[in-house]
Amino acid sequence: MLGAVRRNTELGLIVLGTLVTVGAYLLASLAEDARIPVNIGPVLAVVLGLQLAAHLAIRRLAPDADGTLVAIAGLLNGLGYVFIVRIDEAKVEPQGLAGLQSAWAAVGIGAFIATLVLIRRVRDLERYRWTIGFIGIGLLLLPLVPGVGRTINGAKIWVGIGPISFQPGEFAKILLAIFFASYLVEKRELLAVSSFRIGPIALPDPKHLGPVLLAWGVSLVVMVSEKDLGSSLLFFALFVALLWVSTERASYLVVGVVLFAGGAAFAHSQFDHVQERVAIWTDPWSGNRPKDEGFQIVESSFAFSAGGVTGTGINLGSPTRIPYAETDFIFAAIGEELGLLGATGVLIAFVLMIGAGLRIALRTTVPFERLLATGLTVLLGVQSFIIIAGVIRVLPLTGVTLPFVSYGGSSLIANYVLIALLLRISDDTAHREAGPA
Repeated sequence: MLGAVRRNTELGLIVLGTLVTVGAYLLASLAEDARIPVNIGPVLAVVLGLQLAAHLAIRRLAPDADGTLVAIAGLLNGLGYVFIVRIDEAKVEPQGLAGLQSAWAAVGIGAFIATLVLIRRVRDLERYRWTIGFIGIGLLLLPLVPGVGRTINGAKIWVGIGPISFQPGEFAKILLAIFFASYLVEKRELLAVSSFRIGPIALPDPKHLGPVLLAWGVSLVVMVSEKDLGSSLLFFALFVALLWVSTERASYLVVGVVLFAGGAAFAHSQFDHVQERVAIWTDPWSGNRPKDEGFQIVESSFAFSAGGVTGTGINLGSPTRIPYAETDFIFAAIGEELGLLGATGVLIAFVLMIGAGLRIALRTTVPFERLLATGLTVLLGVQSFIIIAGVIRVLPLTGVTLPFVSYGGSSLIANYVLIALLLRISDDTAHREAGPA
């Protein structure tokens, strides 16, 4: 009964999200030439068809899972698609991003369904922790391999194999979340016991702090070698958060913050690209550097200012003034054309997703599932915070994408897999609560 209610609610939310997406697409087209586009039918079919495919897969494979995650992800994906199309068509030389993003969305839904089919019990992943961990670290460091890694826009986070380019770090974060959750379930009691003190801070045996130091070291390697501040912060925040949740010791948060701050300070003192990012963050208006270094931040500030409370209207703003607006700065484009209200709506959608993920973590009684659900939710929340904070100058700008909204296939596919794992945990929990039929 509960599963039927959740699925019906999910279907209603999907239909509502599709109407919002198609309405936004119509507004973008009408603002340009005051005519309903001839391709509105195919757009509606693609948007609704993909979400219905995900919905039907959940009905069959995870009928008692949470009823909000897929609908919210579909809404964010649809809104991002509208702005990607709008930005691309406004360029002097459009790159055909609409078709590419549609294809990536289809692959993402396919990966979502495949995850539900292949992983029937999340607990089974715990047995392969070391294999998954080594693969995750390998993917994270793969861009450093000569001849394979690609440097795009100053960050060496891409891998090119023939005509295919992707960001392996997007998939590494999920594998590392699985590894961390599995490792900490096994070691949580040892890590929770204090054996010595450093001032007011009580710590466990130093040999058990090895993973913390390893996470710190790998995050520094990513920051320095790949020039990727976002993935470094995301990776380290994931491990420290799981360490804190598993042991319930706030001292790990203090140690984690101190280690990351110390590593970041060292990187800032030794490496030019880190100094450049911080300088642009603190003063993007400075005339002492080439004018294009802080150009994105400056133009995004103008975009938010032009949007005001209600926005200029879809297709009535000028987001193309911001370089790479469809990827790093799509939140600024939304803020300009939908205003404070639209940007707040996007933030609320992410808050609802994070709340649903934490609710799934709280309901399960299996320690591994609880830590994994927490880790996956932390990934989603921290990544969203990092890029939004970078766009509005709360943090230095990083190269991560806004989940489900920004253009990019690697991010979209990985995040749909992330959602599928959360739904699998939710469904397993509901089955245990219901008891034997």
